[in-house]
Amino acid sequence: MSELPCPSYDMYHSQPSEYGTSESGSGTDSFHKFFEGWVVEQNQHLKELVASTTTELTDEKLQALIDGVVKHYEYYYEAKSKCAKHDVLAMLSPTWRSSLEDAFLWIGGWRPSMAFHLLYSKAGLQFEAKLDELLQGLRTSDLGDLSATQLAQIDEIQKRTIAEEREITDMMARHQETVADASMVELSHAVSEMLRANETDKGGKKEVEERVDSALMPKEEGLEEILQRADDLRLRTLQGIVNILRPKQCIHFLIAAAELHLRLHEWGKKRDTSRRLNEGTSSDEGTTHDLSTTSR
Repeated sequence: MSELPCPSYDMYHSQPSEYGTSESGSGTDSFHKFFEGWVVEQNQHLKELVASTTTELTDEKLQALIDGVVKHYEYYYEAKSKCAKHDVLAMLSPTWRSSLEDAFLWIGGWRPSMAFHLLYSKAGLQFEAKLDELLQGLRTSDLGDLSATQLAQIDEIQKRTIAEEREITDMMARHQETVADASMVELSHAVSEMLRANETDKGGKKEVEERVDSALMPKEEGLEEILQRADDLRLRTLQGIVNILRPKQCIHFLIAAAELHLRLHEWGKKRDTSRRLNEGTSSDEGTTHDLSTTSR
């Protein structure tokens, strides 16, 4: 399993890291490398999950495989929480995600209620694929064969998840509004006045910088708390669904979750690379045109 990123506070600020340099960005770099390794491991887990669907395994062995995959998710959030204490802004604006993934992020990660849409989408597809078997009273052991009791349990946890998701969303909205509170407006005006006056007093500049740091610190601490709540809900939602499903059903759910994440990540990276190449080509064409015009 990938080594946990983000060194201790002192190491983070003053010593080289095996993942990066001693600069302030080293923590971000370390998590970026951790994430890349984590994705490689997720892909390996996916292969094992898929292989288990064509092999007769006991429920005990299936459960061991499921536990390992869930532990992998838990490990990710443990690492993320550790790094958020050093740089919560990086966790909320992850450079290791593609632009496509960024567009669908909710407070630095996937929206918890999305897990239920994933579950129902996969269940519907598997139900249609094996409709004849189900009509004959045969058990398919996949998500198309959810019982009435399971559906009721899923519905209950979905309602709780949506309620808590809305609560966290409102919490984030209230916190975002504090950026324009009286203290921030007063401070931004004071700094602007200093810049307009072109003051060069080092003592005054240092005092202002300390005021800025003091004002921003609780903002970042609040973001860390909100991110922690969001990640906690994400993990509890995954665990809650897994606990409701039977082992074979759980295997199919985890396969769908991994496939969606890995494919979106790959598609997004490919689109970002293509966009950068196109922008580079356009820039080169513009430069060539300018030089051509100048030489006339």
